[in-house]
Amino acid sequence: MINISLPDGSVRQYESSVTPMEIAQSISEGLARNVISAIVNDNQVEVTTPITTDATIKLLTWNDEMGKKAFWHSSAHLLAQAILEFYPNAKLTIGPAIEKGFYYDVDFGEDKLTEADFAKIEKAMLENAKKKAEFKLYSVSKAEALETYKDNEYKYELISNLTDGDITFCTHDNFTDLCRGGHIPNTGIVKAAKILSVAGAYWRGDEKNKMLTRVYGITFPKQKDLTEYLELLEEAKKRDHRKLGKELGLFAFSEKVGAGLPLWLPKGASLRRKLENFLLKQQTKLGYEMVVTPHIGQKELYVTSGHYAKYGADSFQPIKTPNEGEEFLLKPMNCPHHCEIYKTSQWSYRDLPKRYAEFGTVYRYEQSGELHGLTRVRGFTQDDAHIFCTPDQLLEEFKKVIDLVLYVFKNLGFDNYSAQISLRDPENKEKYIGSDENWAKAEQAIITAADDKGLSTVVEYGEAAFYGPKLDFMVKDALGRQWQLGTIQVDYNLPERFDLTYVGADNEKHRPVMIHRAPFGSMERFIAILLENTAGNLPLWLTPDLYTILPISEKYVEYGEKVLNLLAEEEINGLIDSRNEKTGKKIRDAEINKIPFMLVIGEKEAENGTVSVRRHGEGDLGEMTIEEFIAFMKEQIKLK
Repeated sequence: MINISLPDGSVRQYESSVTPMEIAQSISEGLARNVISAIVNDNQVEVTTPITTDATIKLLTWNDEMGKKAFWHSSAHLLAQAILEFYPNAKLTIGPAIEKGFYYDVDFGEDKLTEADFAKIEKAMLENAKKKAEFKLYSVSKAEALETYKDNEYKYELISNLTDGDITFCTHDNFTDLCRGGHIPNTGIVKAAKILSVAGAYWRGDEKNKMLTRVYGITFPKQKDLTEYLELLEEAKKRDHRKLGKELGLFAFSEKVGAGLPLWLPKGASLRRKLENFLLKQQTKLGYEMVVTPHIGQKELYVTSGHYAKYGADSFQPIKTPNEGEEFLLKPMNCPHHCEIYKTSQWSYRDLPKRYAEFGTVYRYEQSGELHGLTRVRGFTQDDAHIFCTPDQLLEEFKKVIDLVLYVFKNLGFDNYSAQISLRDPENKEKYIGSDENWAKAEQAIITAADDKGLSTVVEYGEAAFYGPKLDFMVKDALGRQWQLGTIQVDYNLPERFDLTYVGADNEKHRPVMIHRAPFGSMERFIAILLENTAGNLPLWLTPDLYTILPISEKYVEYGEKVLNLLAEEEINGLIDSRNEKTGKKIRDAEINKIPFMLVIGEKEAENGTVSVRRHGEGDLGEMTIEEFIAFMKEQIKLK
């Protein structure tokens, strides 16, 4: 007999071999009908995989994240099968499941897949799915695998790096692929399919390799689910920060300036400045001191910090000066500069903590295929700060930073978030710097602080920074997509590498602990998510133009400018639309530009010293005197 432990803690006994499907059937027929995959001893397997020893098991349905992963990974096989039906000379590479759906990277050779081909691919996928073909995983020798893919250099390369005895193929219907497993029972479960897009992707993400075609798709067990998802995608297109940024005149990109280097237009600069002032005001209350550091530093600075080893080979290359052997780097992080600021004085334990903050721009070379609007750029500004404290102060300081992050989220309307404790990979420690002892202390400090603040957390191994563990705040936007924004990190390593010290109560030198923190994460990504979360309808206190004055004819422009000046004196900023256009068009344009208030003025308003107020998305609010409108706006901004 073998013992099978279930997630609820119960244990069931079975004969010497049992499959996940048989376990599901022994629990209930309803579960058996819905189970599509399983996790056995932390490994995802098919429901037909024999279990021959004591094990823990989790049975997965479509409602489980890992169940969807198996569903979408299996669907990638269906996609690849359909592609080969129409493009038999295409070379397949890899086809993983992703957060929403799956993709397959394909070398089409002389052929080209376009949007016009999507429908026939989808039709073929569903016709093949109706065959209810089982996914069958089986082992092959390395020699056999290499022979099978001798004409596919991509698969051949993958197989060459695998160990003989650990190589498996998966077959369904007339299609076979190199695969590690984790499939649904049969193709019949797939009822709806959609090819979403195609894009370029370098083989293995290396720009030196050939550009492949990445085909994105998604499938569902019900047509209704696909319909709802496509409606969500349409809403996402409306909320795309790249579209909104252009429409609202916030930022732009220039090929001459360079890919991934955003240009902030006046309205976007105003938005950034308001966000910075909001955080600056709160930081000042909490004892932070603002500093400013250069955009470059000597290469040796980043060698000392470890950033050159981490980013050097794959980032912007060193800047050489006329002096032989002298090299500078665009800074990839602000922390080495702040360490050097700390070293300008000798501190006592009575002086700590020291909290240095900076809106510092850093540079990292992201590959062109990975750039995406403001969310993935090559130059970005962090709302960065570094706290140097004694070990005894660490826990309290960390909790204060948690409070600051939550203060930011609350005021910006990010209510749907989770906290992720990002620890180092215990099986791959060479990726990190520092001693096991320091890592253990840093990790425990984060776990304790998060627990003390009552945060609901998940632990992710392998997601730590190379110098220390992190508490990352994962925010879900209005469409349910998850983004990492705020981050807090504990670092025992950089103080050692920079030989930072303070004099303790015993009059001896001691090593401070360093906290890295960025509540926004980066100004670029934060603004992108803010735009998409609000669909461009920003909180009033962040909106660059609060109103637009709409004279109904040219003879009321002078009165409109008088109103504009009166409001500007009260720091209520807006603009005047003095174009020779019909009032209806001006209102429509103001609605499109998401300007919160429209002040229509004509003969009556000019005579009475009033404005007729309209609100974006709501309509008329009635006539107000200038004084009434000023009081109204101040109250609205205060409420927001």
